[in-house]
Amino acid sequence: MPDRQSIKTVRKIVLSIVSILIILIVVLVVSGYQYYTSSLEPLEPGSNEDIPIEIPIGSSRTDIARILEESNIIRSAFVFNYHLRFTGEEGFQAGYYLFSPSMSTDEIVTQLQDGGTPIMEEASGSITIPEGFTVEQVAIVIEQQTDYSIDEFFDLIENEDFLAEKAEVFPNLLNETIYDNEEILYSLEGYLYPATYELLEDTTLNELVTQMIDHMDQVLEDYYTEIEAQETTVHKILTMASFIEREGITYEDRELISGVFYNRLDAEMPLQTDVSITYALGEHQERITYDDLETDSPYNLYKHTGLGPGPVNNPSEESIKASLYPAETDYMYFLADLATKEVYFSESYEQHLEYKREYLDE
Repeated sequence: MPDRQSIKTVRKIVLSIVSILIILIVVLVVSGYQYYTSSLEPLEPGSNEDIPIEIPIGSSRTDIARILEESNIIRSAFVFNYHLRFTGEEGFQAGYYLFSPSMSTDEIVTQLQDGGTPIMEEASGSITIPEGFTVEQVAIVIEQQTDYSIDEFFDLIENEDFLAEKAEVFPNLLNETIYDNEEILYSLEGYLYPATYELLEDTTLNELVTQMIDHMDQVLEDYYTEIEAQETTVHKILTMASFIEREGITYEDRELISGVFYNRLDAEMPLQTDVSITYALGEHQERITYDDLETDSPYNLYKHTGLGPGPVNNPSEESIKASLYPAETDYMYFLADLATKEVYFSESYEQHLEYKREYLDE
């Protein structure tokens, strides 16, 4: 057995290490706080310079912070953007402004909320991306409603520099190396929020796609904390949401379908969602054949367990919410009557087959 002297020595060493760690943590916290507060102070308190700045229509808080840093109005776009998110400041307006490096953060925020000189450029049109559209369908809509072709769209969204740039601008949304997964068909599948977007005469394709990514980021802002708390990832939640999007119509059905999928995942059963088959086939089908079920694809969730490589369409907020908050039931199966849009849930396979004979078999 170790003698008392040895025990005392070990205790001293442990206490010394703990003390050093505590000191390091305190130093890091204090340094971080000082960096945070100093970054929010006026860049040049004594400056009399007024710098003209344009905040374009459709600019996000991230865009505004970047513009202000690049124009030498603030010290750090990252800290400024974090401050806006933390304080919940919103209601910023596009327009032309005169900002000075001597302005405080509060003064800048107030002026952005009050608005500058309005930008007189009017929207020349709009483009609507329906909920549940795939990236390929988005490409078709863009070609039909803008001057950009399908090839130009795919050249952009498959460009590694473009993806890396967006991952840096939207770290919470694109914080996983999705463009390194060779099984994923399209890196931004699931990340382009379905909505209506206004187009200006000079709107570039990069700007249009960035608006779609930014909109998804803004929608998920209310859910990032919950995603982290559930120890899951944005990619998994969007993947689940994309299945739910095409399987259910009402929010109540989507909650129940979400519960079924999670129950099957917990039981290590294949999800067996037809949505995965149609995506693997590259075409939408009302009915799936037995031959379809044998499709050789990592997206085929009849043959593979788990969630597969990633999203199979771009889901709505309702489906995203359902993927985070599934209904807690013992249901393991469901089927939809395409004629009535009714969804029937069951706990056993026998009940599932009974529903199938009653509602689907002719």
